[in-house]
Amino acid sequence: MKIAYLAAGAGGMYCGSCIHDNTLAAALIKQGHEVALIPTYTPLRTDETNVTVDKIFYGGINVYLEQKFSLFRHTPKLLDKIFSRPALLNWVSRFSASTDARELGALTVSILEGEEGRQRKELLKLVDWLKDSYRPEIIQLTNSMFLGMAREIKKALGVPVLCAVQGEDLFLNELVEPYKSQARQLLRERARDVDGFIATSQYYADFMADFLQVPIEKMHVVRLGINLQGHGFAQNRNGGAAFVIGYMARICPEKGLHLLVEAFRQLTQKYGANNLQLKVAGYLGEKDRRYFENLQKQIAIWGLNEAFRYRGEVDRDEKINFLNSLHVLSVPTTYKEPKGLFVLEALANGVPVVQPQHGAFPELLLSTGGGILVEPNSPKAIAEGIEKLMHDARLREQLSQQGKSAVQRVFNDGVMAEATLEVYRRYLENRRSRIDDAESRLDDRSAIIEKNTLAS
Repeated sequence: MKIAYLAAGAGGMYCGSCIHDNTLAAALIKQGHEVALIPTYTPLRTDETNVTVDKIFYGGINVYLEQKFSLFRHTPKLLDKIFSRPALLNWVSRFSASTDARELGALTVSILEGEEGRQRKELLKLVDWLKDSYRPEIIQLTNSMFLGMAREIKKALGVPVLCAVQGEDLFLNELVEPYKSQARQLLRERARDVDGFIATSQYYADFMADFLQVPIEKMHVVRLGINLQGHGFAQNRNGGAAFVIGYMARICPEKGLHLLVEAFRQLTQKYGANNLQLKVAGYLGEKDRRYFENLQKQIAIWGLNEAFRYRGEVDRDEKINFLNSLHVLSVPTTYKEPKGLFVLEALANGVPVVQPQHGAFPELLLSTGGGILVEPNSPKAIAEGIEKLMHDARLREQLSQQGKSAVQRVFNDGVMAEATLEVYRRYLENRRSRIDDAESRLDDRSAIIEKNTLAS
């Protein structure tokens, strides 16, 4: 099978969606399929071998300039190519607020307008490359923010176009009016241009079917899977005396670090700061720096600096080592998380989790048996869940073994790739059936015309 997979770079940070897209593409390639993982906006950054093609479409600089200045909607390809150099895009992204939804309303609407938007030139370059250079059998878009591309792609190539949904409603909800309403309306209109959708959880499939106003039959659930290489082999975990609580996700309010910090304070008041540690790892962007600095100040005021460690952004080896230093992981998101990749990474290393009872977490923990669900947005509930695991080593070990086994059996990249291929095959077979029906009708019509000609 020849697959074109359009992914979105995240401005140089490790991003769950980027890692998921790259893992899936690599697993499909491993199974013998040809995959072009096509980065857009900026290069993809992943903690595994990067399998993206050596081209970037919708380069972030060009997209921005075309939005702001009409002159750049007609510039020559050579200039566009200069602005799409990966090193330049990564450098510029350090100083931009490119992932801040509050700043991107008009640009978001324009991208969703596709061939009618200000980035029409970028869309046509992508379509020409797909049609003339790659010629895929099927195309997948990484999320619904790419729906504006589907109409022109289908018109030019005539192949099935599928779209994943990976949590983009959080971005959309941060848009200011009138862009929020305009974007939502465009999403619903452009959702009709794709053949089907792929969600990572049943919760999000149901949510996005309603959000996009598409039939639930068009939503297909393919559970997350991770590349297990390196995971689950550490020995002598948690050798210290303190009970170690971990957080591993982007540092931002919506991931709920402040809730975990408050839960940690409550536990130290009860058991003493010498008996507990809170370790945090994850990307910290400029727009969330003040949020994190305020948390650090509060931790200092409470006298907990010695019990708190921030490791920063971690690569693959550092991530695995970090997880293997923990007794428990908790990322108590304030929103209904549709994926929860960090849960699978923790469980792969035998680390049980304490997560809020919303979004995809109930499905993940029901399927894996690797953690405890607690009331959302409640530091007290988080503290009680962690406390339960502190005092029950047998339960902790049970959850650890159940979670690790489930990830190895069900939530690995090979299973995810095969489930994705099943969805692809369904749409390819439907397309072949339509072509066969059309050819049959054409043959019947030709036979009738020939018969009438002979009779006359």
